[in-house]
Amino acid sequence: MRNPLPPVPATLLDIEVAGELRRGVPTARLVAAPDNDDVEPLEIEGVRITGKAGDVQTVPGTGPRWIAGLGGGEPKEYRKTGAALVRAINAALADDVDHGGKAFRAVQLELPEEASGEHVTELTLGLLLGGYRYKVTGEDPKPSVRTIRLVGEDPELPSLVNRASVLAAATALTRDLANTPSNVKTPAWLADTAARVAGPRVEVTVRDEKWLEAEGFGGVLAVGGGSARPPRLLEMAYKPSGASRHLLLVGKGITFDTGGLSIKPADGMHLMRTDMAGGAAVIAAIRGIAALGLGVRVTALVPCAENHVSGSSYRPGDIVRHYGGKTTEVDNTDAEGRMVLADALVYGIKRFTPDYVVDAATLTGAMKVSLGLRTGGLFASDDTLASLVSGAGARVGEAWWRMPLVEDYAESVRGEFGDVRQMPGGPGGIAAALFLREFTSGLPWAHLDIAGPARSEKNYDEVVPGATGFAARTLVELAASLA
Repeated sequence: MRNPLPPVPATLLDIEVAGELRRGVPTARLVAAPDNDDVEPLEIEGVRITGKAGDVQTVPGTGPRWIAGLGGGEPKEYRKTGAALVRAINAALADDVDHGGKAFRAVQLELPEEASGEHVTELTLGLLLGGYRYKVTGEDPKPSVRTIRLVGEDPELPSLVNRASVLAAATALTRDLANTPSNVKTPAWLADTAARVAGPRVEVTVRDEKWLEAEGFGGVLAVGGGSARPPRLLEMAYKPSGASRHLLLVGKGITFDTGGLSIKPADGMHLMRTDMAGGAAVIAAIRGIAALGLGVRVTALVPCAENHVSGSSYRPGDIVRHYGGKTTEVDNTDAEGRMVLADALVYGIKRFTPDYVVDAATLTGAMKVSLGLRTGGLFASDDTLASLVSGAGARVGEAWWRMPLVEDYAESVRGEFGDVRQMPGGPGGIAAALFLREFTSGLPWAHLDIAGPARSEKNYDEVVPGATGFAARTLVELAASLA
């Protein structure tokens, strides 16, 4: 019987590069919007073409089958258009098959002369990710286009497409891992799957619950103690020769979050299968960094645990001793992400002595209120690192907004019965970041709170419903800027 689970990693379409159009292959054309409202829109075979970014029209006749608008021609509009175009192509393919037609598997697309490398990168990301699907089903998958031929004369085109394909693969793998249902996605499954897909240049070690107990990972053990499926620590290492800088990535790997004894409301709890999206981004990023052969050493740590309810669950009021000895007063068992991250941060810093530390987590609902669902929260102890992260995000189509580490609230993190308090009140996202800062040893550190943009309920740009894959591309691009 065929396994109804989609493969991990997902198979994305192929992007081929060609110097000229091929006869007999369906063609799409890109057009910009008119410069001003006084210009009449283009009309082809009776079809009005607005040229708005993401507006795709099907045109009868013997010419191009699809006309896709580029808007004003900004790079991000190319990404939006690429995603809309591949969705339109797949819809047309399914319709052709439903009506007894022959399935086409390739489409060609001629690049405008003005398209720069940045435009090509964004277009490729849109084409590769806009048609992403994740569905657990026993039915045969719907037909989809297999190949897009990009036609252009730029000699840099193959390398641009290759790099963009690695970035897209990182996003897609993050989506794959985060979308996988939690009846499958145990801590062991997540760690073992990461080991399987890491690639030949990444060393992987999976630590089990016995090792965690022996080493004193009190935060991970407390959070994972309520589940019958024990926790894991995933270690991944990429060590290129000659690298002078070392980046430590830490990702929250909560494979399902009930909230523990401080249980969540039933509404929305099903979404907690994606509560390890930060960990997934870290896994996918180091895989992409190695695939590109970037000249920076990277260590990735993902503490994996399931926050469940049972007689062995940790309690509000507990005092937990983390790796390294620092203690935390537990206020709310639903603030579990920071508990596992604290252990991994201290372990990573003491064990590997990195130059920079970045963690990624779906950490606080407060960030959804602050920044909405399309922008990640960036907290940083170092201005240079903050600038590198935000610049990396801008180059790969992921938006970040720097949030303040308000020192007036720092004292509230200090504990009365332990060294620190887990959830001291005040601004939720800021308080969580200040808590994590206590475990970073003063190193240049950035905390990426992706609770808002890590999942989506609808299509927009290259994003589809479900896990978005947010942060993976930023982390790859950040490593590139440090290489």
